[in-house]
Amino acid sequence: MTGPSDRKTIAIVGLGSIGGIIAGLLRAVDRHDVIACVRRPLDRLTVERAEGTVEVPLRALTDPAEVTPVDWVLLSTKAQDTESSAPWLQRLCGPRTRVAVLQNGIGHAERLAPLVGAATVVPTIVYYNGERLAPDRVRFRRAGEHEFAVADDTDGRAFEGLLDGTAMRVRRSADFTTLAWRKLLLNAVANPITALTLQRQAVFRRADVKALCHAILEEAANVGRADGAQLAPDEAELMLATLLTYPPDAGTSMYFDRVAGRPFEADALTGAIVAAGERHGVPTPLNGLLLTLLRATSDGLRDAAQAERR
Repeated sequence: MTGPSDRKTIAIVGLGSIGGIIAGLLRAVDRHDVIACVRRPLDRLTVERAEGTVEVPLRALTDPAEVTPVDWVLLSTKAQDTESSAPWLQRLCGPRTRVAVLQNGIGHAERLAPLVGAATVVPTIVYYNGERLAPDRVRFRRAGEHEFAVADDTDGRAFEGLLDGTAMRVRRSADFTTLAWRKLLLNAVANPITALTLQRQAVFRRADVKALCHAILEEAANVGRADGAQLAPDEAELMLATLLTYPPDAGTSMYFDRVAGRPFEADALTGAIVAAGERHGVPTPLNGLLLTLLRATSDGLRDAAQAERR
C-alpha cells in the first residue's frame, strides 16, 4: 500500500496516444495524484488493452495558470510541440521536480534544459505502440519486452518506481546512449515510410521496401557509432528483423499525424540523424533525401491547416 510520503503529484503534458495511455494506467492504480494538462476539457479516459479495457475519471486542466509545481512532469507531446508546452513547464517545474521526457528522438536533456528551470530532466525511451481513437480514448499495444527504458541511475530508478503497479515494464541500462540510438534507428524507417506511403506496418513486408529500409538503417547506424552508440556490425539486419515482428496493422505516430492532416516530427527523427551525421562528418544521403520529403510533406499539411483556419 502506498503511504502518504510515497504518493506523488504527476502532471502529464500532452494526452495523445503515448500520454493518454500512461495517464490512464497511472490513474487506474491510484497510487499518485494525476492531472492532465490539455487543450480541451475532459473528465474520463478509456484505455483499450489486451488485458481488458480501463476506464477512469481524470482531472484535466486547460489553463497553465491553474497549476503549481509538481513532483513529476511526464512530457508526452510530439517533439515539434515542445516549445508550445513552455507555459505549462514554467508553472509545473520547481527545483524538486523531475521531468520525464516521453518523446521520440535523442538529446532530450539538452533540448528541455532551457524550458524547465532547475528541474531535473529524465530521458526515457518509449517502446509501446499507442493509437488515439478519440480525445478520451486510446489503444495500448505492447511492442516488446519493455514499455520504457531509462538510465540506470537515481532518476531512472525513481521513474521505474513511479510506475509500480501499472504493469508497465521498465528496463534500466548503463548504456542509455546505445538504447536511444537503437530506438531512433527503428523510428528512422518505421515512421517516415508509413507516413510517406500512407500505409501501416504491413508495408515493410514488401521486398523493395525492406531493401530500402536496410540501406537507410546502415547509413544511420554509421552515424550512431560515430555518436558513441555501441551498435553491432549487423545492426541494420537486427533492427529490420525487429520491425517485422510488429503487427502488420499497427500504425506509427507519424502515420497517424499524416492521416489526420497534422504536421509531424521529421526533425526529431530523421533530422536528428542528419544533424548528427553533419557533426561527425558521416555522409547521410539517403536520410537527407528522406528528410527533404518529410519536411515538404509536413509543411504542406501545416499550410493546408492554416489555410482552413483563415
